[in-house]
Amino acid sequence: MEETASEAAETAAHLARNAVDDLPRGALAQKLAGGRPLRVKLGLDPTAADLHLGHTVVLQKLREFQDAGHTVVLIIGDYTARVGDPSGRSVTRPVLSGEEIEAHARTYVEQAGKVLATDERLEVRFNSEWLDMAMEDLFRLVRTVTVAQILARDDFSKRWAANEPISMLELLYPVLQGYDSVAVRADVELGGTDQTFNLLVGRDLQQAAGTDGQCILTMPLLVGTDGEQKMSKSIGNHIGVTEAPD
Repeated sequence: MEETASEAAETAAHLARNAVDDLPRGALAQKLAGGRPLRVKLGLDPTAADLHLGHTVVLQKLREFQDAGHTVVLIIGDYTARVGDPSGRSVTRPVLSGEEIEAHARTYVEQAGKVLATDERLEVRFNSEWLDMAMEDLFRLVRTVTVAQILARDDFSKRWAANEPISMLELLYPVLQGYDSVAVRADVELGGTDQTFNLLVGRDLQQAAGTDGQCILTMPLLVGTDGEQKMSKSIGNHIGVTEAPD
C-alpha cells in the first residue's frame, strides 16, 4: 500500500531519527512512498570471531526497518575480508587465511540474530557469490570509478601525503563493497560514519548500472574499551556480543 508523501516523510524521519547522515536528503521518504518493502543492506567482514557492541548500534537500526515490514539483507563479506577494509586505517591490514575467514563467518548469523529477527525479513548472503568474477567483469566494474575518487577519501589522502604505502587491493575495496549493493539490489544501506565513502561508491555503481541508487544512513561509532578509538575487532578494543556481562 502506497503511503502519502506526508506519511512517508514521517516514517522516514522516524527511521532516520538517530542517524548521523541521511543521504541524499528526501530519498528515503521517496522510496517509502512507493509502498513496497525495501531491501536494507548491511555488510560485515568476518575479520574476527566476534561481532561486538559497536555492531549492535547498526543492527538495532536494521531491526527497526524489519519491524516496519522491510527486508534486511545481511552480507557476510567472506570475499572482501580477503582484501581488508581500509576505512579509518593508517596502515595496511594483515591478511587472513581463507580458513580463518570461514571460521569467523560461521558465527556471524547466530550473533546477529541476537538483535535481528531471523524470519523471512532476513536474507543472508555471502559476497563470494558474485565477487568471484571473471577478469573481464572486474575490468568493466573498475572502469566506473576513478583514481581521483578513491584518493579523495580521508584515510587514503593522508597516507598518500605522508608517502605511506597503499596497496592496490585496498584501492579496490570500496569498489568491491559497492558492487555488493548492485548484486543484492539494495534500496538502503547502513553503516558507521567511517563507511560513508564506501556507501556512496555503492550508490554510484548502482546508478552506473542503470538502477536507482540506494539511500544511505550512517550511525555513530561506539568508542572502544580504550576510551579513545572506535570499537574495532582489528584494534582489539571491542566487547563481543557473546561475552559474559562481567
